[in-house]
Amino acid sequence: MRAFWFLLLLSSVAYSQVSIRHDAGQEPVVYAVGKLRKAFAEKGEKLVPASTGASTNLPSVWIVADTALPVALRPYLAQKELDALQPEGFAFRWLDGRKTLVILARDAVGAQYGILELAEHLQTNGTYKTLAAKTENPHLTYRIVKFNLPWSPYRNSPATTLHTETCRDLRFWEAFLDMMAANRLNVLSLWNNHPFPYMIRATNFPAATPFTEQEMKDWQQFWKSLFRMAKQRGIQTFVVNWNIVVSPEFAKAYHTQEYNDRSEQVKRYTRESVTQLINEYDDLTGIGVTLADWMGTFDGKMSPQEREDWIEETVVAGMKAAKRPVKFLHRSVLAGDPMAMRGVIDRAGLTEPALVEIKFNWSHGHSTPTLAITHDYHSGKLDERFWTPKPSNYQIQWMIRNEDFFILRWGQPDFIRQHITTNTHDYVNGYFIGSEGYIPAADYSHKPSAVKTWQYAFEKQWLFYALWGRLLYNPATPDSMFASAFDQRYGKGIGPSLLQVYKLASNMPLRLASFHRSTWDYTLYSEGFIEAEPSDSKGVFDRSSPFISINEFIHHETLDPQLLSIPAYVALVNQKKPAPAGKLTPLDLADASEKDSQQALTLVASLRKRVNSRSGALVSELDDAAVWSYLGLYLADKLRAGVALELYRTTGDPAQKAAAIRQLEAGLMHWDQVVALTKDRYVPTPHVTTQNYGKEYTHFSWESLRPQVVRDVQLAQETTFRP
Repeated sequence: MRAFWFLLLLSSVAYSQVSIRHDAGQEPVVYAVGKLRKAFAEKGEKLVPASTGASTNLPSVWIVADTALPVALRPYLAQKELDALQPEGFAFRWLDGRKTLVILARDAVGAQYGILELAEHLQTNGTYKTLAAKTENPHLTYRIVKFNLPWSPYRNSPATTLHTETCRDLRFWEAFLDMMAANRLNVLSLWNNHPFPYMIRATNFPAATPFTEQEMKDWQQFWKSLFRMAKQRGIQTFVVNWNIVVSPEFAKAYHTQEYNDRSEQVKRYTRESVTQLINEYDDLTGIGVTLADWMGTFDGKMSPQEREDWIEETVVAGMKAAKRPVKFLHRSVLAGDPMAMRGVIDRAGLTEPALVEIKFNWSHGHSTPTLAITHDYHSGKLDERFWTPKPSNYQIQWMIRNEDFFILRWGQPDFIRQHITTNTHDYVNGYFIGSEGYIPAADYSHKPSAVKTWQYAFEKQWLFYALWGRLLYNPATPDSMFASAFDQRYGKGIGPSLLQVYKLASNMPLRLASFHRSTWDYTLYSEGFIEAEPSDSKGVFDRSSPFISINEFIHHETLDPQLLSIPAYVALVNQKKPAPAGKLTPLDLADASEKDSQQALTLVASLRKRVNSRSGALVSELDDAAVWSYLGLYLADKLRAGVALELYRTTGDPAQKAAAIRQLEAGLMHWDQVVALTKDRYVPTPHVTTQNYGKEYTHFSWESLRPQVVRDVQLAQETTFRP
C-alpha cells in the first residue's frame, strides 16, 4: 500500500499541469510560449492549452495580445490598463488570489517579452507564483543590432572572412536571434558593400551575380529562412549597403567601374534591384543606405546634393516601384548637408517615419556619454540641423559603434543608463550597437579549453548584449536582474560581486576613449592600446607601430570636454593655476582608474575562491575582468608618466624625468600581468586595425606589443630638456 501511495505521489508530481490561453496565430507569442513550456518542463511541470469551450474557469496563464480586452476578462480588468500600454509594452496582472496570471500587451511582440520574462522568473526562482505585478513600456522604439556580413565586406581581412561559414549556418542565426529576443533587441540590420548579387538574380542584369541557379536558390532559401526566423521572434530586418558599388561580375559583364560609377546603367541596375529585392522577400522590413566613401566623399567628385540625388533616383525610386512599402534607413554619415537629406525624405512618400542613424562620437561610442563629434562631416563637427527644427517624418537613432574591445568581455550598466538618460530627446527613438571591424560569430580568439563553454563569440559576450538590450528597453532595469543572470550561470550569490567587478573593470576602455580623442575605426582600439592611424593632424603620430607611444599619448586632444589634456594641465601647473571648475585633470583620471582597478582585483581574488568544477566559464570571466583591471592600472601609470615627462620637458626638473621613468616601469609590470593572463588563453588574433604594419602586427596579442611598452621607458630615458 505504501508503494501505491508513493507511485501516486510521483505521478502527480510528474504530471503537474499549468494551463495557458493564447492566440496560436501570433508567431512571436507562439515562439515565446515554446520557451515558457521548456522552462516549466525543467521544473517538472507541463504547460497545456486551456479549455476554450464553454468553461468559465480561468487558466493559470492568460496571454492577451490585442487592443481590446477579452470579454471574459472585463469583470476583472479595465480596458484602461490595456490602453496604458505602448507598442511592445506588457503588463503582469494577477487574478483570483494569484491563481491566474494575465500578461497584457497590445501586440504580439509585447506579449512575447512578457512571456519570456515569466520564463526567466520561473528559471531563477523555481516558481512563477512570486512574479510581481508590473507594467513595462519600451523607452526607445528601435533597439538595433548592427551586424556586418563577411561576404562583400566593407572591411576585407581575415578577421572578416573567417566568419563566412558560421554566418551561412542557420543554426548560428537561430541562436543569435534567440539572444536578441531575450534581450529585447528588436531590429537586426545586416551590412555589406553590395548585397544584391547574394539575394537576387537581377532580371535585366543576370550576370551581376556569380552563382549558378542552384547556388542562387540556396542563397535565397538562406535569406528567406533568416528573415522568417526573425519575424517569428518579433525582430525586424534591414539590409544596409554602401554606395555607389556594383559586384566585380557586374563591372566585367556590363563594362562599368566597380566603385563610383554614376552611369545610367548602374542607376537602373540599382533601382531595379531594390524593387526586386523587396518583391522577392516578403519578410524583409526595410532598406538602408549610406553616403559612403565611394560616392566621391573624399575627393570632392560629388556634392552632398549630388549624393542625395543619386539615392533618390535609385534606392528611393526602387522602393516606390515595389509592390509593398518598406521602412527606410538613411544614415547621416558624411551627409555634409542635412537639408539635402531632409529633402529626399520629404519627397519619399514614406508610410512610416524614416530612420536616420548618427554615429555618436564617430566610431567610438564607448567613450563619454557627452556627444562631442559625429561622422556627418570629415571634421566631426556637430550639425544641429539634423534635429533642429524637429523632423516630422524621421527620427534619429544613435549609433554606438564598438571598435574598442573585440576580445575581452565588457559590461558597465551605469554608463549605459547615463548615456540613455543624457541622450534621449524628442527627436531620438533608438540606438544601434555593433562594430565594423568585428563580427560576433565564430570565436576565433579563445583557445579551446575546459572553461570554454560557449560556441559563438556573442555567447561569450552575453553581458554586453543583455545590458544594452534590456536598458534600451527600460533604463530602470535594476542591477539585480543582471546579477541574477550571473547567478544562473555560476552559482547563487555570486552575481552581485561579479557584476560589481565588471562595473569597475569596464571603466578602463571608456576612460581611454574619452581621454584619447579618436574618430574613424583605426584611430583607437582601447583594449589593445592601439592607434593604428591618426585621428587628426594636430597631435604626434610617429607610425613606428600601431601602439600608442608615450609621446603620442601626451600630445593628443581629449574627446570629453570635461577632461584636460596633458599639455593643457601641465601649462596650468607651470603657471601655478588651478584646474577650471568642472574639469578633470589627467591625474584625476589616473587616480580614478587606479582605484577602480584595485577594487576590481580585490573582488576577483575573493571570487576565485568560488570557482569549482561546475563553474564553467567563470574562470574566463574573472580572467577577463582582471585583464581590464591591469590595463586600468597601466592607464593610470601612463597618465602619470605623461604628466611627469611633460613637466620635465617644460621645466627641466630631473625629478620629473625620474618620476616618469618609474611610472612607465610600473606600467611595464602591469602590462606583464596582462600578458600572463592572456597568452595561454587567447591566440594571436587577426585584427583589421594592425594589418598595415607588416608581418609583426598582422595578428594582435598583448604579448606582441610588449616591446613597445618597453620602448616607452626608453623614450623617457632618452628625453632631454630643451629650454
